[in-house]
Amino acid sequence: MANRLAQATSPYLLQHADNPVDWWTWSEEAFVEARRRDVPVLLSVGYSSCHWCHVMAHESFEDQATADEMNAHFVSIKVDREERPDVDAVYMEAVQAATGQGGWPMTVFLTPDAEPFYFGTYFPPAPRHGMPSFRQVLEGVAQAWAERRDEVGEVAGKITRDLAGRELSVGGDEVPGEQELAQALLGLTREYDAQRGGFGGAPKFPPSMVLEFLLRHHARTGAEGALQMAADTCERMARGGIYDQLGGGFARYSVDRDWVVPHFEKMLYDNALLCRVYTHLWRTTGSELARRVALETADFMVRELRTPEGGFASALDADSDDGTGRHVEGAYYVWTPAQLREVLGDADAEPAARYFGVTEEGTFEEGASVLQLPQRDEVADAARIDGIRERLLAARDRRPAPGRDDKVVAAWNGLAIAALAETGACFGRPDLVEAAVAAGDLLVRVHLDDHARIARTSKDGQVGANAGVLEDYADVAEGFLALASVTGEGVWLDFAGLLVDHILARFLDAESGALYDTASDAERLIRRPQDPTDNAAPSGWTAAAGALLGYAAHTGSEPHRTAAERALGVVKALGPRVPRFIGWGLAVAEAVLDGPREVAVVGRGADDPATAELHRTALLGTAPGAVVAVGTEGSDEFPLLADRPLVDGAPAAYVCRNFTCDAPTTDPDRLRTALGGRA
Repeated sequence: MANRLAQATSPYLLQHADNPVDWWTWSEEAFVEARRRDVPVLLSVGYSSCHWCHVMAHESFEDQATADEMNAHFVSIKVDREERPDVDAVYMEAVQAATGQGGWPMTVFLTPDAEPFYFGTYFPPAPRHGMPSFRQVLEGVAQAWAERRDEVGEVAGKITRDLAGRELSVGGDEVPGEQELAQALLGLTREYDAQRGGFGGAPKFPPSMVLEFLLRHHARTGAEGALQMAADTCERMARGGIYDQLGGGFARYSVDRDWVVPHFEKMLYDNALLCRVYTHLWRTTGSELARRVALETADFMVRELRTPEGGFASALDADSDDGTGRHVEGAYYVWTPAQLREVLGDADAEPAARYFGVTEEGTFEEGASVLQLPQRDEVADAARIDGIRERLLAARDRRPAPGRDDKVVAAWNGLAIAALAETGACFGRPDLVEAAVAAGDLLVRVHLDDHARIARTSKDGQVGANAGVLEDYADVAEGFLALASVTGEGVWLDFAGLLVDHILARFLDAESGALYDTASDAERLIRRPQDPTDNAAPSGWTAAAGALLGYAAHTGSEPHRTAAERALGVVKALGPRVPRFIGWGLAVAEAVLDGPREVAVVGRGADDPATAELHRTALLGTAPGAVVAVGTEGSDEFPLLADRPLVDGAPAAYVCRNFTCDAPTTDPDRLRTALGGRA
């Protein structure tokens, strides 16, 4: 018999709909029930592509005896962290404060007033490695609730008060200057792994936002060390197992320092951010590897994550059927020499194994290898390798595929829109731009209500019930601003304006300049979440600063510019100390110091070759955070086009920054020089 989760739209919650656990969704009704029964709440938080979430579900939540224990002594609530990042953030902060670490699945025990008092992540079905079993935890918590209620209440009250007192200081209203950015670069240099690329040790996550900062810093200052760290890291990732050498796209992270063995789930946000990074690296260096990886990653997103409605699904699972009925992590992606011979025959199997680093010993489990590109030399027979890759990909397509989390998350689609629009424009791929426009149309049609308030998720074209958080407004605005620059359609600037106005009205503390992750009229939790540091994607705080800055550059709006600069005060404070964790804020600061530049291309229409060449030249510029408007003389599509005529009847580009404009130019080469772009 299905439980309450059968009515959910989240694929993660639906995975638990047949559990014998009497699950509730996060709702006031669940806490009312806990108060009625006088029992604690068991909050379990995870997400669809989380490997250990699946393990704990199979070991414990599908077990009748464990479910009976949960049902008898708790009201159990299941939360998809991707649908409710606010709930996840508040209680993850408590878990990390109490235990010094966090992760998913997250297991938190709450009072009926939602105050946390006991924490953990994964609990095994039997005691293991010093961890109690999940049944032991359930029994211990139930006993404490029954026999030591006052003590439990004191602990819960203290934790809640401590969390409520963690109001963040924004660090002043000043934008980071040259000194802070130089200190941030020095800090990154100290943590840089010169042998392997990336920062720190294992596990290694793709440092997408830091790479954007390094590329922008090089573009503005010419610092070769910044470019070298970015380029080398991108090459090591692209040659490693974290990158899918057959189908394109990146896995979540590498479990080792050498980028060899990934955690195999593929997330939309990682691939959107990295697609944009590799496009920007090509724009800077002309690297053929960067071009290939950018396009393959874009094609992966469109091919494997695009939904029938035109949006992009959240993730592909790490696990899949290995062909014998076992659900195994990485089964879809890894190869043995015998499997290569079966698909390719003896003649091609040996060069394929050498080229992709497949060995008898293996680099993963049970003698299997993750495909890599360990050699750096040019391939003598590229056509043969291309044929091998195609045959292996076709064979892999016949394997049981990983599950897909089909929900469309607004923020992550905003990141994908920006990446696909820019990648399509840079490489002359209108199909990618069209995919970005279609995703933007879906967000406007399904996620935005009549007041331009954005919903966090949709699935199958149906909007979800959860309100958007700051990152949704900011990342979607970022995507719409990219569409405005690439398509020349001013309606995208208008939609971005509606979203950034919500940021000013509902997420900003006007007195301090601080930003909150939830709106002023959102559901009240035990703490209003607020975090400026990057995690897997840009924080809502720094993403909002970037979107506000871009909109201000397009429109000349002083309130939006001021809000962006005040928000960067926290980057001035944190950038020199923890640059790895506020990379997007540092990238936005680079844009502020560069202007950002405002480029208006006034031409004779989209079909005019001279206009198109100036427009593409502007989009290829490396000036940090530059905004581009294109249209015909007299057009009111963009404020930047006002009072800017053709020059002697020819299309012209106007470049301005900090209230100063260069002379208009009709020469793409001069525009390229002004914006630091490629030929």
